[in-house]
Amino acid sequence: MSKPVSILFVCLGNICRSPLAEGALRAAAAAAGRDLVVDSAGTGDWHVGRPPDPRAQAVAKAHGVDIAGLRARQVTPDDFRRFTHVYALDPVNFADLAAIRPADATAELALLMDVVPGREGTAVVDPYYGDATGFEITWADVTTAAARLIDRLGG
Repeated sequence: MSKPVSILFVCLGNICRSPLAEGALRAAAAAAGRDLVVDSAGTGDWHVGRPPDPRAQAVAKAHGVDIAGLRARQVTPDDFRRFTHVYALDPVNFADLAAIRPADATAELALLMDVVPGREGTAVVDPYYGDATGFEITWADVTTAAARLIDRLGG
């Protein structure tokens, strides 16, 4: 029997992009009637234990998704055995993840926007240093990717 699909999204601090991606995929999976394990983490430890950025919470809530209960955590090598897929939200975090990926990893490591035709190799926009407009762009990126992931999973 194959392992149930489980997806981990990883950005730098786990307070903007990756919790938005987690919320977007949870919503897309629920809409498609799919039961997925979805989580998010950061490669850095600056925000461990903190909720998503208030601007990320606001944009998700504006689209009907509540991410307020999420808490930042740092990715671990064990995540590569716990999840079936680990998606980096940008090429720098992809490289950092590849560096800590253990030899016995079972998770597929990929760049999230690679699932979106025409966006291969690109980053999900990092809105942290900008205004609310950047968070809307990030939401558009992660919801597009979430829809493509559901399509790939046959949902």
